Amino acid sequence: MAHPTEDKNFRLPTSIRPRRYAATLTLDLDAKSFSGQQTIDLDVAAPSNEIILHGIALALSDVTFRAGGQQRKPASIQPAQASETVVLRFDEALPTGAASLDVAWTGRFTEGLRGLYQAGKVAATQFEAADARRLFPCFDEPAFKARWALTVRVPTGLTVLGNGPVVKDTQEGNLRAVTFQETEVLSSYLIALVVGPLVGTDAQDVQGVPVRTWALPEKAHLTRFGQDVALAVLPRLQDYFGLPYAFTKLDQVGIPDFEAGAMENAGLITYREVALLLDPATAPLSVKKRVAEVVTHELAHQWFGNWVTMVWWDDLWLNEAFATWMAFKIVDQWRPEWRMWLDFDAHRASALHLDALKSTHPIHGEVRNAGEAGESFDAITYEKGGAVLRMIEGFLGEGPFREGIRQYMRKHARANAVKEDLWNALGDAAKQPVEELATAWVGQSGFPLVTATLDGRGLSLSQRRYYSEPGVQSAEVWPVPVVLRYEDSTGVREQRVLLRDAQATVKLEGEGAVKWLTANAGSTGFYRVAYDKPGLEKLATNLKSLAPSERTALLADQWALVRAGQASVADLLDLAGRFGDEEDDSVLDELVGRLAYIEGRLADGEDQVRFRAWVEKLLGPGLKKLGWQSAPNEADRVKLRRASLVRAVGGLARSQDALAEARPRVERMLQGQRDALEPNLLDAAVGMVARAGDAALFDTFLQKIPSEPDPATQRRYLMALTAFEAPELTARARGLLYTDTVKTQDVASFVAGLLGNRVGRDAWWAQMRTQWKDVVARTGGAPMLLRRIVEAMGMLRTREHLEQMQALLKAQPIPEAQQATAQTLERLSQDVALRERCMPEVSAWLKRQP
Repeated sequence: MAHPTEDKNFRLPTSIRPRRYAATLTLDLDAKSFSGQQTIDLDVAAPSNEIILHGIALALSDVTFRAGGQQRKPASIQPAQASETVVLRFDEALPTGAASLDVAWTGRFTEGLRGLYQAGKVAATQFEAADARRLFPCFDEPAFKARWALTVRVPTGLTVLGNGPVVKDTQEGNLRAVTFQETEVLSSYLIALVVGPLVGTDAQDVQGVPVRTWALPEKAHLTRFGQDVALAVLPRLQDYFGLPYAFTKLDQVGIPDFEAGAMENAGLITYREVALLLDPATAPLSVKKRVAEVVTHELAHQWFGNWVTMVWWDDLWLNEAFATWMAFKIVDQWRPEWRMWLDFDAHRASALHLDALKSTHPIHGEVRNAGEAGESFDAITYEKGGAVLRMIEGFLGEGPFREGIRQYMRKHARANAVKEDLWNALGDAAKQPVEELATAWVGQSGFPLVTATLDGRGLSLSQRRYYSEPGVQSAEVWPVPVVLRYEDSTGVREQRVLLRDAQATVKLEGEGAVKWLTANAGSTGFYRVAYDKPGLEKLATNLKSLAPSERTALLADQWALVRAGQASVADLLDLAGRFGDEEDDSVLDELVGRLAYIEGRLADGEDQVRFRAWVEKLLGPGLKKLGWQSAPNEADRVKLRRASLVRAVGGLARSQDALAEARPRVERMLQGQRDALEPNLLDAAVGMVARAGDAALFDTFLQKIPSEPDPATQRRYLMALTAFEAPELTARARGLLYTDTVKTQDVASFVAGLLGNRVGRDAWWAQMRTQWKDVVARTGGAPMLLRRIVEAMGMLRTREHLEQMQALLKAQPIPEAQQATAQTLERLSQDVALRERCMPEVSAWLKRQP
């Protein structure tokens, strides 16, 4: 009979639990190898003749079990590849009670961005979801929390960072032994180590917590902003949770090659450099906001995730959804002028898009093993989860919601929890039926389309599940907390309705004729809205009365109806034509996004040229009026509006006037003239100039990449290389994928850039199919990057492309990206059908335009 560990879905028995790890690691950075010795203090609750630890590619030796003054050696040490475990078998049952296990082992650095790996000059760890087992033999599931006492032996002259402060630092021959303060109880995925020639800011104290931000020496000047964010948000988080920060010190460090955006290791947060380091004088506001949001997200995890931890990966969303929502909330408190909730709406759009597919998954779904856990790091877990929490907070009120969170934190401190624990705490604090609301939204995939039809002062509401594929239907309903906002003779009013059934009729409060009504006030609900024709017309003629988030939602919802075959693309274009004098950058971004899709996928040849001309006619006057040069002390909102218009007129409409304006400015910027381009215009201007650029410009970008310290600028030049449309330059860009120019972390973005290049797309797609194994290998096996490679293929356009992609992924599937494969194929299939259905309609609409 097969041993349970032969099943990849094997879970550790709970009868043996670790209390404390005391480990010494010796790292050989040149050989990329390590050795370790550790003692694990155990609690043995039931007799057993085996101990099962996680371990991947670790060679264990000299294992000793100690209890009651006696010691035993295992009769066998057997790795089990399927479950990534090592089984230690003893000749007789081990005694119950307190015990300890001594283990010595050796291993090698991981090739890729997981476990302990080399990132340029830095050695770093990345353990979430389940890669601590690549460095330590350990109980590598989140429910097995323990204290960790680590000593690390490394060559002298390097900075060594761990979860706690250094308590001992001694010389041992040509090695330096650094001992860190023992940690609080932590899950193994939150342990971290970073070694390299790093320099840090001076430590700054926040209510007794020293905070430092670290980078390579040539990037030290880019650490100030990330440090300031941490100093600003840490006290706000302590106040929100009503609990002090628990992990002694806070180090933030920029890692030169990193799979995710950042990782919330307790007391030692690691970041992709672009998510932490920037120069405030030259960074676009979007980059500053992104850094602030990521830093705050990771700091929120120090409570939600690190202090109170999920039991298993099916509740990963408890960590990620909460940190996502919390980051926007706290940064919005700190910088209200940034209007972070409008950015949140833009992020949420990706979750709405994904959740409209048949291949979506619930926020809380079944996760059977570590590989499936890796697939859970997506827009449903983060953005939909965050949106549902925001919706529940809106329903309960800010005060009761926060009190529920504080109760949850106090009750489950240092321990593990499941979703029901959170619902109970929130329901108890708010005296509301939270579980009914939460269970439907968290346990059920998809979301509703709410139809609103006004008849005098009576409003008919109905709901059914929204699918982006025309004709697909199912019978689910949700408890939908609908917030209505409307204007009548008494002014603008709000009214709340909990829509539990498929249909309901609501009598609107107030009096007189209803001038306009939106059925998702502030766009805080995770649902789409369909209006009848008169209702839509009232909104379209009163756009200025709507909040920016409501105008954005009006465009997004109407586009969703087009995708689902419930509205015509002509009606959407007529609506878009009403937004010519739109002044809000967030609404303009939504408008430009919708129009870019139509230009890129639903128009070809002459129609594409006509469509660009129509866009330039619609939005060009706004850019002309604003000009390219910002005024002294100009408001951020004006700068962002200009950037949106440059993207529309220069990027989407390919205006020759805009290109003529951008080209000399980019040239001056490349020569070091910092004021040649306002920072918010950099991405759009560099992109459009690259598209029309020559070999000399290509060489300039290529030469600047290795020596550019600013990660956002470096990435801008790298992605610009994929935008050149001269055929010989698209070929050169393709060749760069297999060179050091493209770091592992940037492989998926670079592939997406090549697939987005209209001139080079087909040649790259043909090459990608013949070199598929090489493309996949280029990710170093990083699950997030593998998923993004698959998602990038959604950039393809035609039915032939779709069939080729289906054949490729059937013949050579990527097991780590099964979910992404199903979702991308479903989405591309819909995009292809939409193209075939709507191209004639777009063509006919364009012919009708004056």
